[in-house]
Amino acid sequence: MSKLIIGVDVGGTFTDLVAIDAAGTTTFAKSPSTPQDQSIGVMAGLDELARRLGLATADMLAQTQRLVHGTTVATNALLERKGARVALLTTEGHRDVLEMREGLKPNRYDLRSPPPEPLVPRELRFGVRERLKPNGEVTTPLDERSLSDAIAAIRSADVTSVAICFLHSYRNPAHEIAAAERIARELPDVSVSRSSDVLPQIKEYERVSTTVVNAYVGPIVRRYLTRLEERLREAGFKGSLFIILSHGGMAPVEEAARLAAATVLSGPAGGMAGCRRCGEMLSLPDLVAFDMGGTSTDISLITDGAMSLSADGGLAGQRIALRSLDIASIAAGGGSIASVDTGGIFRVGPESAGAMPGPGSYGNGGQSATVTDANVILGYLDAKAFMGGRRPLDTLAAEAAVDRVAATLGIDRTQAATGIFRLVNLKMADGIRLMTLRRGVDPRRFALLSFGGAAGLHAAEVARELDIIRVVVPTTASVLSAWGMLTSDVRYEASRTHFETGARTTASEIRDIFAGLETRTVERLKSWFDGPIAIERSAEMRYGEQIFEIDVPLGDVDLNSEKLIAEIEDRFHIRHEELYTYSSRDQEVVFVNARVAAIGKVLAGEVREKQAGSAAPSGPRSKRQVFLGAWQDVAVYALDDLQPGQKLEGPAIIEAETTTVVINAGDNLTVNGLGWLDIRVARK
Repeated sequence: MSKLIIGVDVGGTFTDLVAIDAAGTTTFAKSPSTPQDQSIGVMAGLDELARRLGLATADMLAQTQRLVHGTTVATNALLERKGARVALLTTEGHRDVLEMREGLKPNRYDLRSPPPEPLVPRELRFGVRERLKPNGEVTTPLDERSLSDAIAAIRSADVTSVAICFLHSYRNPAHEIAAAERIARELPDVSVSRSSDVLPQIKEYERVSTTVVNAYVGPIVRRYLTRLEERLREAGFKGSLFIILSHGGMAPVEEAARLAAATVLSGPAGGMAGCRRCGEMLSLPDLVAFDMGGTSTDISLITDGAMSLSADGGLAGQRIALRSLDIASIAAGGGSIASVDTGGIFRVGPESAGAMPGPGSYGNGGQSATVTDANVILGYLDAKAFMGGRRPLDTLAAEAAVDRVAATLGIDRTQAATGIFRLVNLKMADGIRLMTLRRGVDPRRFALLSFGGAAGLHAAEVARELDIIRVVVPTTASVLSAWGMLTSDVRYEASRTHFETGARTTASEIRDIFAGLETRTVERLKSWFDGPIAIERSAEMRYGEQIFEIDVPLGDVDLNSEKLIAEIEDRFHIRHEELYTYSSRDQEVVFVNARVAAIGKVLAGEVREKQAGSAAPSGPRSKRQVFLGAWQDVAVYALDDLQPGQKLEGPAIIEAETTTVVINAGDNLTVNGLGWLDIRVARK
């Protein structure tokens, strides 16, 4: 057996695993997720993966060079409000920044909407006497007595984690470092997060909120990763363990534990990396990434072959200003619950049946009708063949769950199931509209890349709703996030605030800033990685009267140019016009943050083209009754049996062990050289 690389993605319902050997052979497996301790599901999944490889788990792990992991530990802690008990140390007079926020509401016209509840209650937010000028000069030294009083209060409050965020500490971290050292000496069991370490850049609320989130999820993430490392080592793993971060790059365990807030989009980031790789393999630069799993659907765009990064992210009402992939998550998945509210409104989601008890058809006692139950009733899912027959679905339980919804609406079972299917498709199509039309992007010029265990059932209909005419379904669609992690590079980012207009900035200042950041990022990356390193430069900039910045790539700018400032400003105008359809070249441009990413290029597992068999193209293995506007017999094909170049006309169903693809009348499908499905969608 050749050396292996393994990707592991923990989802809300299943944990997905992919192994690729040096010859490009890909093997994947699924295991039920274990929310109480994700490492249990990971280890069970590794056992199943080893079984499929014909190896003992210890032998498989001993031959594994790299294991890349996407986790939802931080995500779940935020969503469920089950993080650490956090205290905040901040500059005296500034402890209410968390509640003042930016003075804005998600819906400014909703006068009754309550503000998000801060992760740190007011009684655990302590003002410490100290003050720096905006340039970092000390005006009030750190008052040791004031700090002692805060530490005493923290000790008596049963706090497990502390966030430290002093005013202007991004310019001078001395006071934060001194406070952190005191806490480490006097409260050695308490975790500490410093804003000058987590997010050393301008904007107080973003810095405070991100640091608090890091403190809130940090102890839980560190505990989980430590436990996982121990279990892997005990099971025979001797390779390198990396964690996918929200920006799509990977980092070693210690870095992921230090910057735990950067793991909030860990799993979806792997999916985006996989989509970018798919686009490269298919020469498709413009893709809508459509990832439908058990509890949610993640949507993002790849434009001109590039993934979009943003520092405007957040989760569960908490601002996280670390750079992350621009991904919209919608509460629509296979486990989304269909219900009728007190006003008689039929809706699907946002509540989900989750992994336990799951949809009614899982047979675990779930009573709620879900999208999965509707797909069983409509014939799209073969109840006996679910998960390769290892986990057959309970059709009677699915019918009973949907019947309850149907009775409330006064319609029959088929109508209720069709309504569930239609509603969830509209909801996901609306999510894609938000990522495209709302930003001035025409979705019709994109292809839809369908992945996630449930996406194939809905992708063609969602595309049809948007007038997208091409859908691609990789053979690894159900585990693409795990597969994508194996295409990710090692990445470390650093930023520095330089808040100044171009007219008052010299080229030498900009060169020095980028040179310092490059030295810092490369040195850090070399401590993790001994391969080739690439550098990405960018700047966050805005017009003088704007209150938000945009990220401007500067990769093609010559830092030694005599017209450096003018070239950087020109890139900003061009980028602003790309995003908002206009630019204002007569306005002054403000340079806010410089950013450098050091990227360690790793060898991704290659995917072999599928070899066509000598036999004639595969025919359907069966037919079954499916509702596509009316009940009809529809041909069912096995994905593994389809040959490169083979063409099918809808209606048809293509089944694999872990995913099912449905196409309707008028749709045409071609199997490409990789064995992937390339679908041309008929218009409505």
